[in-house]
Amino acid sequence: MSSSGFDRDTIAGTLYSAVLSDVMDSLGLMNQAMRPFVRPLDEALVLFGRARTGLYMPRYGVAPGEDPYEIEIALIDDLKPGDVAVLACDGPTTRIAPWGELLSTASAARGAAGCVTDGLVRDVRRIREMKFPVFHGGIGPLDTKGRAKMMERDGPVVCGGVAVASGDWVFGDADGLVVIPAGAADEVFKRAFAKVSAEDDTRAQLEAGKTLREVFDKFGVL
Repeated sequence: MSSSGFDRDTIAGTLYSAVLSDVMDSLGLMNQAMRPFVRPLDEALVLFGRARTGLYMPRYGVAPGEDPYEIEIALIDDLKPGDVAVLACDGPTTRIAPWGELLSTASAARGAAGCVTDGLVRDVRRIREMKFPVFHGGIGPLDTKGRAKMMERDGPVVCGGVAVASGDWVFGDADGLVVIPAGAADEVFKRAFAKVSAEDDTRAQLEAGKTLREVFDKFGVL
């Protein structure tokens, strides 16, 4: 269940990123959609769950005795059912590819709901075969070892231009990905379900031949 009392599967199956974005706009939350370069590996899949954040920083080599994956492994091993790993890499130009098949496999085994990163992703054919939802900033074969390291987990990050904290909700589909702050989630989901209902009524009226002006004046939805 989400914090709002709505079932997670119901939210994922009924809502969509555009209606959530519209609702958050109406609440003054105008910067909740990640930048357009953050795209799904598989547009047929919907990603929805609680954020678990990881912050990556560039590195230029590995120090003797250093474990470059220590914090990354700890985050993945601590994922709970419905969690989404949100990995902030400061965009794809950093050449950081923090996500691949093995992390997808480990996360799926723990019931995680997906991964979001503004960095790169690799092993894409195998991840698509798994049907594991992943949003990415680009595709490339580069390992993070010697190039980047997760320096912190579960702290505040900016990913794809949006501030994200562990416990926030993330929702992604073919239109893009939005972040729903935990403190606003109840109201956002409630209003989003109401807006979906109004859009269904609007669509039915338009299909019946009513003009856009008539329908907008009646339902106030566009």
